[in-house]
Amino acid sequence: MAEQVQTYGRKKTATAVAHCKRGSGLLKLNGSPIELAQPAILREKILEPIYLLGKERFANVDIRLRVKGGGDVSQIYAIRQALAKAIVAFYQKYVDEASKQEIKDILVRYDRTLLVADPRRCEPKKFGGPGARARYQKSYR
Repeated sequence: MAEQVQTYGRKKTATAVAHCKRGSGLLKLNGSPIELAQPAILREKILEPIYLLGKERFANVDIRLRVKGGGDVSQIYAIRQALAKAIVAFYQKYVDEASKQEIKDILVRYDRTLLVADPRRCEPKKFGGPGARARYQKSYR
């Protein structure tokens, strides 16, 4: 049985799934290299877990990511969360607890949303107004 873990990341309605297995440092996003992720400005955000932990921790694993739903920014945040959770889960299951704890501490110290999902969602619109909280203007004459 191949050593592999499957994790997910979520942000608003975007969901990213990461398949992590032992390999040679391959990182794919929807079948293409992660370096080609769009938009280019947010590409650094995806690569943050790799910069934080160092390339050598990713050198012996292959990670394949799939993402759907949400907008550009939400997808980027979902991807980085799935990536970070995948490396933590892989190290916990197939390496050792101490190195997993070290990785987890580095990630949480930098940004907690790398491992913990953001529960905020869009509030539904109600009657009597144009949005969730705003009411229609009242006229006295």
